[in-house]
Amino acid sequence: MEHRFYKVIDFEQLGPYTLRVSFDDGTSQVIDFEPVLYGAYYRPLRDPELFEQVRIDPDFHTLVWPNDADFDPETLHDWPKVRESFIRLVESWR
Repeated sequence: MEHRFYKVIDFEQLGPYTLRVSFDDGTSQVIDFEPVLYGAYYRPLRDPELFEQVRIDPDFHTLVWPNDADFDPETLHDWPKVRESFIRLVESWR
């Protein structure tokens, strides 16, 4: 399977745990992160103040938080296709 390289170029917070993420290919995704905020890196993001500290990493061109939580840009770009499998994965971390 080919790994595609996308860059996150912008984001906008739309609601609690929900961001519109824009990519260098002109597409965007609205992502509700709440269902995947489990495990050592993602569970702390349930704190709204921490979640709101999201930024774009200038080297890796993806979303990153102060606790070093991040997501592969390809995962974000393809969120509608990978959402259910990603949720199943993180549910195993509960």
